[in-house]
Amino acid sequence: MKLSRAECEILYLLQRDGRMSNVEIANQVGLSESPCLRRIKTLESAGVIDHYSAILNQRMIGLQVTSFVMVSLEKQDDTKRITFLEEVAALEYIIECHATTGSYDYLMKVVATSMDHFSDLCMNKILKFAGVMNIESQFSLKVIKESSVLPVHSS
Repeated sequence: MKLSRAECEILYLLQRDGRMSNVEIANQVGLSESPCLRRIKTLESAGVIDHYSAILNQRMIGLQVTSFVMVSLEKQDDTKRITFLEEVAALEYIIECHATTGSYDYLMKVVATSMDHFSDLCMNKILKFAGVMNIESQFSLKVIKESSVLPVHSS
């Protein structure tokens, strides 16, 4: 979708503060309120704005551990792969999962309350998912940069 300068600015502002009022957005972008709201609704209906959410402080809600888990599956069997993906989707502590190139089939971002909890998730859940042959984990020691704001430029 080709985006105008105003739409890019709207998207940037909403990514930074999803609760910003239409009046505030319109003022910052230099549009009147009605055209600004129409553009936001168009971006929503086109799927450019996928959804709105609150970003929580992970540590404040007791999730002290972040791990990146690389998963290798057994020989690609469609039934096992589909079941694996369903199991991944059902486990709330897996907050991201990406199909990847290279040595591993999937990269997952997993959060846990403690190392013991993470160990339990791996040993009693992830390793028992359909088709899992091997996993390897790396732990985040410190967040250097974390952002949900995507770069948006007009075409």
